[in-house]
Amino acid sequence: MLKVAVGHSNDPDSQSAIDEVLEQCIRSLAGVTPQAGILFAAIDFEHSLILKQIHQAFPGIELIGGTTDGELSSVLEFQQDSLTLIVFCSEEIEIKAGVGREVSKNPVEVVRQAVEQAQGNSTTTPQLCLTVPEGFTASGVSILDGLKRVLGQNVPILGGLAADHWRFQKTYQFFRTEVLSDAVPILLFSGALLFSHSLASGWHPIGKKSRVTKVNKNIIYEIDDKPAIEFYRHYFGDLPPSAEYPLAVFDREEKHFFLRAANVFDEESGSITLFADIPEQAVVQIAEATREDILAASQTSIRNAIASYPGSEPEAALFFSCASRRKILGTRTKEEYELAKSCLTKALPICGFYSSGEIAPLEQKGQTEFHNKTFVTLLLGTK
Repeated sequence: MLKVAVGHSNDPDSQSAIDEVLEQCIRSLAGVTPQAGILFAAIDFEHSLILKQIHQAFPGIELIGGTTDGELSSVLEFQQDSLTLIVFCSEEIEIKAGVGREVSKNPVEVVRQAVEQAQGNSTTTPQLCLTVPEGFTASGVSILDGLKRVLGQNVPILGGLAADHWRFQKTYQFFRTEVLSDAVPILLFSGALLFSHSLASGWHPIGKKSRVTKVNKNIIYEIDDKPAIEFYRHYFGDLPPSAEYPLAVFDREEKHFFLRAANVFDEESGSITLFADIPEQAVVQIAEATREDILAASQTSIRNAIASYPGSEPEAALFFSCASRRKILGTRTKEEYELAKSCLTKALPICGFYSSGEIAPLEQKGQTEFHNKTFVTLLLGTK
């Protein structure tokens, strides 16, 4: 059995907020001690105080987390400037935490340190990795590539990059009692775990497929051997590239795609800078979506995750959504959670956050990719 508890407070005072969160969790746990947890917190809280209080309540808990652009839970649904904690208890599942520090210096080596720490006291093979890594000092794609290299291609990796409420200045990651930046905290799950995942964005490709012919990480110089800005101007004229019309980037079979949002452009070089790296020779299309499409994607994501869940009923759910979705939806953001929750057949413990980029496989047993503008669902349970 997997026992899960969620606490959530929108009290602006850090001490009062964590007191409320811990009271909710302890009441739900009914005397059971949690072995691991994930904390999602708004940027302006006293994070050190909060972590200290969690560890006083649950000594030795394997805890990770990060700062956010909005928080989600089955307690308060969608909130901003709030604090939410999910904790896990199971005799059949082993959950271990690790962290890599100063990831901007050497992502692969730092990620290796995180995995080795998490696996240090474990004798079982990991089945699932959750992470809330840095998103500003290092490339999310490079962090993910490091995790895939160390864990192997068969371990699904899910999560989202830490955020700072659209300030784009500094994010924080949590590991046990530490508040860090430029870090990669992870949780590794192994044992009698059952899980499924799915994602959807609401954006759909339009126009002709083209190929990225010159790129340096997240800067596209040429598409179809022409300046990248010409590709956008074919559709939008003199309007600048917009985050509301991202690129759909297709996998090798051109069956599935992930999104890359444009950030800025350079008139002199004709280049477009994206929010994340893109592979050379990638096949791309412009993508568009209405707000109704974006909202409906949350239902699509959770319905597909439920359809592929390998057990009878899941025992918890995690949601990872994109800060740019929240920005575009504005006052309608709360509908995203409401639509997702409406698909559930029972009152599951739910927790999640709005991130600077999402991490999830494109399909069940598929390759993990880094995403923009996407809603990710993860369902958890036991065999």
